[in-house]
Amino acid sequence: MNVSEPFIRRPVATSLLAAAVLVSGIGAYTLLPVAPLPRVDFPTINISAGLPGASPETMASAVATPLERRFGRIAGISEITSTSSLGQTSLTLQFDLDRDVEAAARDVQAAINAAGGDLPANLPSRPNYRKVNPADAPILILSLTSETLTLAQVFETANSVLAQKIAQVPGVGQVFVGGGQQPAIRVQVDPVALAGLGLSLEDIRTSLTQASIDQPKGSLNGAQQAMVLAANDQLFDAAHYKDIPIAVRDNGIVRLSDIARVFDSVENERVAAWADGKRNVSIIVRRQPGANIIDVIERVKALLPTLTNAISPAIDIKVALDRSTTIRASVKDVQTTLIVSVVLVVLVVFVFLRSGRATVIPSIAVPLSLVGTFGIMYLCGYSLDNLSLMALTISTGFVVDDAIVVTENIARYIEDGDGPLQAALKGAKQIGFTIVSITASLLAVFIPLLLMGGVVGRLFREFAQRRDLRVDDRLLDAHADDGLPALQGS
Repeated sequence: MNVSEPFIRRPVATSLLAAAVLVSGIGAYTLLPVAPLPRVDFPTINISAGLPGASPETMASAVATPLERRFGRIAGISEITSTSSLGQTSLTLQFDLDRDVEAAARDVQAAINAAGGDLPANLPSRPNYRKVNPADAPILILSLTSETLTLAQVFETANSVLAQKIAQVPGVGQVFVGGGQQPAIRVQVDPVALAGLGLSLEDIRTSLTQASIDQPKGSLNGAQQAMVLAANDQLFDAAHYKDIPIAVRDNGIVRLSDIARVFDSVENERVAAWADGKRNVSIIVRRQPGANIIDVIERVKALLPTLTNAISPAIDIKVALDRSTTIRASVKDVQTTLIVSVVLVVLVVFVFLRSGRATVIPSIAVPLSLVGTFGIMYLCGYSLDNLSLMALTISTGFVVDDAIVVTENIARYIEDGDGPLQAALKGAKQIGFTIVSITASLLAVFIPLLLMGGVVGRLFREFAQRRDLRVDDRLLDAHADDGLPALQGS
């Protein structure tokens, strides 16, 4: 069995093949996404529904329970979690890891449609869902503060201008504006005054609903022309809401300001964000699956000067969280370790073989195998992360042992008087089956990791496959290196 013979007899083709592997690997290295850990997508869907004014008990019994009954019939659900609060219900569905999230989303939409008859008739809108990945942490958080503008005004700018522009950056998957500063008008009714006038909270709600309406009023049609009557009845600040008429009593018109305190505020006063000890509005950026974290962050940062010029100069934008800093440091550290390990392997080979020509073999085989692995990683959709680089570092020594064994066997025939080409053919043929069997045994070691299930299996699957890829590369490296003594001796 001499699988190395074609490589030995065709040195030019072998050199071109090595060059092709090198070039493709270098090109793939620049395209590989960078991440702290291998990508593990949890098929998770979040459903939210709102019924203004409903108590948490009502939301749980009238909204969450019918939805849970429908969702429980969907195949592949591993966990259902629901949280009900004042006027709001949130359900989280987590599916099995092998469940396709797109198919799961279609099933969820069908369940929501089927549950429509069981939900309250006065529900303002249908429950909506969104696909989320709880394992995908934010890659960048921007902090917005202002010394002169209110946080509600800053929130409006961040939500309407900045978030829209950042969401268009290639690689950005989701942009969320946090800080709970959505502008709103807050009405605090005096129950004593309300009861004294014989009114209820429903009367207040009805008056507020009818007071701010943005709808067409009608049209005028004539023989020569037609006109649309349009008027914007929307109210935008507390001062306009104070004059809303609520009822008519003997002593005149009862306005909202007579029975309630009306002021500008935010939708949720119990949500806030801080950065460096100051209240702020945060823009939370998440990446698309498989995107290069470092490249996405650099693109967003490059856009910041343009965004700063497009908003009020009173708003300060700062980077509160940048995950690329730690990722760069960890990846750089592993890369340094990888380079040091390659250098040490080459030095050890030189010390024991005491031959510069023999040392050239691992000096070429190790970098070629490493770079070639990057090309296979790109085709498999893998990323550069701590586990993948660790697997490459550990496998560095494995690449050399076969080449050393083959080199020593060829050198033995040369010492016996055979020519370099004949010695290479004999030595490779004699030990070729051993090399293949060693490689196959090392591949078998990592099969349990490939078959491991759950989250841990997903994390270490790329680790095991990269180790297998590195072991497979040893066949090519060792076979290609078998011809080096012959090439140098001829």
